[in-house]
Amino acid sequence: MSFHSTAAQLATLAEGEGGNHESLSPYLTGGAALVILLALLWVTTRFNRDR
Repeated sequence: MSFHSTAAQLATLAEGEGGNHESLSPYLTGGAALVILLALLWVTTRFNRDR
């Protein structure tokens, strides 16, 4: 696979053709990611009580 064809495929993917599903809300996805990261932060701080 050449660099040019790879770049063309990545540009097509970045345009969003065929990749976005209408039922996926960016706010729901971002909110879920935030909740998961905050939960991981909370768990990490619970295990780091040696200070």
